[in-house]
Amino acid sequence: MKISGRSSDSGEMITLTAESGRIVSIVSGFDEDALGGADIWVAPGFCDLQVNGYGGYDFNEAVWGNGQEVSSDLEPLFSKLAECGTALVYPTFITNSYDSIKIGLNRLAKLVESNDGIAAAVPGFHLEGPYISPVDGPRGAHPLEHVRYPDWDEFQRFQEAAVGRIKICTLAPELPGAIPFIEKLTLSGVTVALGHTGAEATILRDAALAGASMSTHLGNGAHSILPRHPNYIWEQLANDTLFASIITDGHHLPPSVAKVISRVKGTERLALVSDAVALGGLKPGRYADGRYEVLPGGKIVTVGTPYLAGAGHLLDVCVANALRFTDMSVSEAVRSVTAIPARILGTESIKGHLKVGYDADLTLFKVQDTGPLEIASVIRSGQVVYRK
Repeated sequence: MKISGRSSDSGEMITLTAESGRIVSIVSGFDEDALGGADIWVAPGFCDLQVNGYGGYDFNEAVWGNGQEVSSDLEPLFSKLAECGTALVYPTFITNSYDSIKIGLNRLAKLVESNDGIAAAVPGFHLEGPYISPVDGPRGAHPLEHVRYPDWDEFQRFQEAAVGRIKICTLAPELPGAIPFIEKLTLSGVTVALGHTGAEATILRDAALAGASMSTHLGNGAHSILPRHPNYIWEQLANDTLFASIITDGHHLPPSVAKVISRVKGTERLALVSDAVALGGLKPGRYADGRYEVLPGGKIVTVGTPYLAGAGHLLDVCVANALRFTDMSVSEAVRSVTAIPARILGTESIKGHLKVGYDADLTLFKVQDTGPLEIASVIRSGQVVYRK
């Protein structure tokens, strides 16, 4: 297979050849017979480190009540992700009962094992909670009744259900036992992210020293009102060992905040994530027995509170907004959903770059004056999974 267009790395026209799921050659120049186009950007496959669900489909078990609007069927979800440019995804399992988390992890693990196409889309799973702050604000929309302290034996049972595929764990480091828990996670090869936390500066520093390497959706999962300084957002911004993920869907962060975070972290320590949930992409209205509402424009809120309940857009929106909100170039914005996620997860030797020998995961797109990116094609492991 040949793919041709404008390289997201250099801006120059390239023609790339993929065989057996890998990139086997990249040459200068445009090939009009190849997949792509002279007005198409060719990028490594967009990777989203945080997706709970989308379009009425959910990786999680029993989150949205008894309504029929959310399905536990998973295969159509991967098609929806591809339509919006996401080639690779870390399915995210949020705070829930032990049984529900275990069922969700095992269900997806079995699907990955039995379906090569989905296996190519899923480098690993993300466990966001249940070991998070119980405090209103930092807890976000996570259910209080299921928030609990870090439990290594429980986590090992989760990892067993996931067949070893949990690669990211988001937690609050101020919880009792969290620092040694972070050390164990790190030694086991799991990337530790700090999130849904109200931790003091010393605890955040101790967490980083113990192995935590990322801040999950920095600026969200936080109190509505914070001291000017010190506070846990400033502390994580200032810590040069922590990567930061942010949600640039237009609802989670004001453009000015996204710009500041991108400038402080720099393009080498910033990842864009969607944090999309099952209600994303659905019509405006109340769902989950009236607990959550999708507003016009895609914003999703917990009814009766000022708190967001996840996001309603995917990376096609987040990358386009990042280009408008921040100083990032197309190349830099693309790196935040390709090379940087690969660096965070330790897969940079095979993913996240347009290089010979790398996995042929590709996202082809156009940048529009308004709205999301226009996704032309998505390729996973050398197979076209979406073409406009």
